[in-house]
Amino acid sequence: MYPERNIEQYMEYEILNNRPGLLGDISSLLGNLGISINTINGVENRRRGLLVRTDEMNKLQRFQQMSRYIDDINMLKVRKPQVRDRLAVRHGRFIKRAEEDKKVFRFTREEIGILVDFLAEIFQEEGHRLIGIRGMPRVGKTESVVAGSVTAKKKWLFLSSTLIKQTERTSLLKGEYNDNNVFIIDGAVTTNSTKEKHNQVIREIMNFPAIKVVEHPDLLVESLRYKIDDFDYIIELREDENQEITYEKHKKKHWFQNDDMDFFGGM
Repeated sequence: MYPERNIEQYMEYEILNNRPGLLGDISSLLGNLGISINTINGVENRRRGLLVRTDEMNKLQRFQQMSRYIDDINMLKVRKPQVRDRLAVRHGRFIKRAEEDKKVFRFTREEIGILVDFLAEIFQEEGHRLIGIRGMPRVGKTESVVAGSVTAKKKWLFLSSTLIKQTERTSLLKGEYNDNNVFIIDGAVTTNSTKEKHNQVIREIMNFPAIKVVEHPDLLVESLRYKIDDFDYIIELREDENQEITYEKHKKKHWFQNDDMDFFGGM
């Protein structure tokens, strides 16, 4: 409706007094200042998040100044939308982030829908992204990555996997070297591989400017001289918040399949 309002921002405020008509008053004030609301939702207890658009940043600054005189709210954030912001407005809650490491995001199996949206948002970002996913077998790691690729309208390629059978790619077709693809690596399979050509393919793709997703990243860094610090995002997926993620089974050198291969049963 207003194509000139092409500056998108995320706003979040705390509700101090949830009186009748508060949201309408704020919406009217934003509209009068030339700020459009794209999406709005409660994001936490007594908090509300908005994705808004305007044609001038000073209009948002003016709203911030005026909000200081509104006793019913406390303005918390005005910033360029982050992935977490978009998901918070869409799903009505923030995804969990580790306090000790801000690149670690934690999900439980009942939050797979949010995880899929999170991955899709990352997959649509331009350039190199290295994503690690930790989790026990049958928790939904591979399903989430594939579903996120579909949502982002990306083609996915398994370089190593146990989805249907154990896969260790030793070469790629010329057309598969595409920076629009999502390359999926099973760190357990690659770590146990004895095929030098497979390891060469992995090294090539790890240096290729595209999206890479590594299941069991802690195993990969042990064998191929990468560091966890090389990852842009680390996702932890659990059955419940108390489940421990361990690697004893995957460190066995002789195995043919693991429980992750039950792709359709895992959903």
